[in-house]
Amino acid sequence: MIGRHRSDQGQAFPIYIAMVAGLLFLAFAFFAVGKASVTRNGAQGAADAAALAAAQQARDEIGPAFLGALLLPGGLNDFFGDHYISGEPCNQAQRFAANNRADVVGGCAWSSGFQRDEVTVRVKTRNTVGDTVIPGTETKHATATATAVIEFRCIWKPAEEPEGGTTPQPDEDEEVTPAPITFDCDGRNHFDIDPLDPDPWSELGKALFAVHLIDD
Repeated sequence: MIGRHRSDQGQAFPIYIAMVAGLLFLAFAFFAVGKASVTRNGAQGAADAAALAAAQQARDEIGPAFLGALLLPGGLNDFFGDHYISGEPCNQAQRFAANNRADVVGGCAWSSGFQRDEVTVRVKTRNTVGDTVIPGTETKHATATATAVIEFRCIWKPAEEPEGGTTPQPDEDEEVTPAPITFDCDGRNHFDIDPLDPDPWSELGKALFAVHLIDD
């Protein structure tokens, strides 16, 4: 009886070792998945920051063109029809990506529409997942994509015509002074902009154009 008991113990020991090894492998595998998730979340945070930075920079840059459009009859319609985004916003995106230990991959993709522009940024992390029990993770970078929009949030109307008829046409040599334009933004913010004496664009831009992330 004693010999049989010792024999059973000897057979159970390898099974015990195998179970412990399996549990350790699972623990290290879950650790690898956790590291990959952290790296992926870091990439998404960098992409979000980069896209927002590009959109905000673009909003800052369109100020002169927007205010210049107020000086021309029908200028706003022309502005929203053909305004463009320069390369500087993407440089700003790269700076914000770098602050989050990532790099912009392939530049910024712009999509323009009437009163709305979108910028999509793809980033790759500078750091890798690192060494784990899963082969290849030591060279695996995380990538993520984010899209931000610059959206005109207002409606506008030109100066009201005088009572009793249409606005008289000026003589060819007569200089026309642009009248203030009334903007109603989101149904809450109601204000006038004088094209000849506007408020600083840093304030007007935020009131006129919303910048936010959207789902890809």
